[in-house]
Amino acid sequence: MSDEYQALAEKSKSYLWNSFTQMQGYHEDQPIIIESGEGVKLRDVTGREFYDGVSSIWLNVHGHNVPELNQAITEQLGKIAHSTILGMANVPAIELAEQIARLTPDGLQKVFYSDSGATSVEIAIKMAFQYWQHRGKPEKQSFVTMNNAYHGDTIGAVSVGAIDLYHKAYSKLLFQSYRVEYPYCYRCPVGQELSSCAFACLQQVEHLLEEKGSEIAGFLIEPIVQGASGIITMPAGFLARLRELCTKHDVLMICDEVATGFGRTGKMFACEYDGVTPDIMCMGKGLTGGYLPVAATVTTDEVYDAFLGTYESKKTFFHGHSFAGNQLGCAVALENLKLFAERDLVNEVARKSAYLAERLQQFQELAHVGDIRQRGFMIGIELVRDKSTKEEYEWQEKIGLIVSRRACELGMIIRPLGNVVVFMPPLSSTEGELDAMIDILYQAVADITERGVQVRSETLPYGL
Repeated sequence: MSDEYQALAEKSKSYLWNSFTQMQGYHEDQPIIIESGEGVKLRDVTGREFYDGVSSIWLNVHGHNVPELNQAITEQLGKIAHSTILGMANVPAIELAEQIARLTPDGLQKVFYSDSGATSVEIAIKMAFQYWQHRGKPEKQSFVTMNNAYHGDTIGAVSVGAIDLYHKAYSKLLFQSYRVEYPYCYRCPVGQELSSCAFACLQQVEHLLEEKGSEIAGFLIEPIVQGASGIITMPAGFLARLRELCTKHDVLMICDEVATGFGRTGKMFACEYDGVTPDIMCMGKGLTGGYLPVAATVTTDEVYDAFLGTYESKKTFFHGHSFAGNQLGCAVALENLKLFAERDLVNEVARKSAYLAERLQQFQELAHVGDIRQRGFMIGIELVRDKSTKEEYEWQEKIGLIVSRRACELGMIIRPLGNVVVFMPPLSSTEGELDAMIDILYQAVADITERGVQVRSETLPYGL
């Protein structure tokens, strides 16, 4: 490795603590240090290039170093970089709020800005909690989440999360939420077959809302695809039924579209698959094309109006972030949405998703591929020890990590979720680029699960 790389690696070891990374193993290895990017590829400080197979953690839309997005930031920088929206506004924040309201399902009208998906969820929880106080039902204080849910890493977001690996350590810091099953049809939580189950797992939701609806403020849902649990896809009609149950029992439906929004599933928002409008929607990641940290919590007028009152009423929503509505972020988000329209990107993703589905069929022939789950450009390949029994690999075997390391050796960055290999390319990827990435992915899975290929290192820091 070059002197430049070695110097940076030493500084990294001395000062940097990486997210979701076991640092002991990380620094025993030779970690990748990215210097630049172009299109769907990343380039490290040694000159090696890698396909960005996880869209830089599920957020890159048009690729890296996009001239139009770069220019939008530069032009805004020549005016002003940031001013507060506490008690005032700015031009890009207003214009972006209008565009978001036009793009989201009918009825979502008011946009509250923050700076990450987790904070957008945190805001939704506080809004829902305070909404019922203003509506004269202060007893509605509880929340429902779905098993293996992930909504971010702030304390409120973790309280409505349900992945013990991430959340158990903080259990004494959290408020308690009710958990219900997400429809994980490959490993059905109630032992049914999708062809005949008639959404049997919904009975648990129905019973809970009938019994506890009077004390439940909100129901948090990752619509259509549950991301961090392993790209679990929701069957058609399930979300619509959840909407009906929330309405029937007077519970606010909160849809977390942070990962699924902005074209990632082949719709602008995943809720559209079932024609659902939630009471509150959370968004981030793809909002700025993956360029800058801007998030939003979008509500109906019904929710917004509950906070209106005189100064003396103290109904104000007392929440805010220093960089909320940041002009640079909002400006690049506006250009991002302009490119969506000009390039007909959502329809292009839907079209290419069908092509991807055809390419993914070849993985079925591999002896240790148990399930392939896809919705748009969100893809999870679950690896199993035994295909016929669905026997799982043990955590200690690190099968997802080893496959991801092999993919890295072959020229693509991916990051697994346990035994699930996640593939989530930038939405701008051409069919040729998708072919190249799928070829690498197939070889990586086959090399590790069937061919006995050994990867360079056993420390494997690239995932969970």
